[in-house]
Amino acid sequence: IDSSLPLHVLFFPECKGEDRVIQPTADVTAAEGGTVTLDCSFETSYSNPYLFWYKQEENDFPKFLLRRYSGTKNTQDSQENRFNAEVNNKSVPLKIQKLQVSDSAVYYCALR
Repeated sequence: IDSSLPLHVLFFPECKGEDRVIQPTADVTAAEGGTVTLDCSFETSYSNPYLFWYKQEENDFPKFLLRRYSGTKNTQDSQENRFNAEVNNKSVPLKIQKLQVSDSAVYYCALR
């Protein structure tokens, strides 16, 4: 009786995880009415990626703030003109002007 079993060898391409965003984890403190900039840098193999900013208030889900496409001139598409971001090389910092108490939240940068 032949008890040998066929052996199948599968090769999978390496997952390099080349696409990612990097955000500082420290809290940012600023005065009401002032301006603050939240940093976000990114790494990607794509030449013209989409970048997004989301705002998550306490006990709520993240809500879309704005989108930026690195291959074109940016337009203001935020729900409020106080929020703006420009893709600059490999970063897309979020600038919030005329700060309000309601701006206190967690802000997420995302890459597509």
